[in-house]
Parts: sequence; structure tokens; C-alpha cells
Amino acid sequence: MRELKLDVYSLYPDLKNDGLYDYAILVDELKVGAFSCESYGAQVTNRTTGDRADVPNITVSVSRIDQLMELLVRNQVGPVHLGDVVEDWL
Repeated sequence: MRELKLDVYSLYPDLKNDGLYDYAILVDELKVGAFSCESYGAQVTNRTTGDRADVPNITVSVSRIDQLMELLVRNQVGPVHLGDVVEDWL
């Protein structure tokens, strides 16, 4: 599994918060019979405490994981609430 860390300040320069969390897209390989494709998940890490939450294999769509990550960053979703937000988003 790979992690693609988001540069939150470059992607969202208008954020008012000082950024308590680090966000990453998790990239994994999903095997479906004789085929395989990339699947994407989300990771949130609290910079202060080091608490981290991962939700792997959310989608195989690049555009969908981008939409989810934008939602997480814009709303400053922390590790504690990541699972709930992903569940509601699906």
C-alpha cells in the first residue's frame, strides 16, 4: 500500500484553520479474478497527538477519492470522525 500525502496548504490556500491534520490518499491493488486495479482510501493523522485513522479500499475512482478528500480537508475532519464521514459519504 502506498500513501499519497496531500499538500493541504498548496491545494487549499483559502483555508482559515492552521491545519491540525495531515491527509493522505491510500493506494492499494485490488485483484478481481484475473484482473487487478488500483483502489483508493483515506488517511487522517492528528499532528499534535499522532492519532491516525485509515479507511482503505473506499473506491476505484480517482475523481471520487478526490471529491472525498476535498470534503475531508475543507471540513477539517479528524481521525475520530473519519469512519463516520466516509460511511455517510458512501
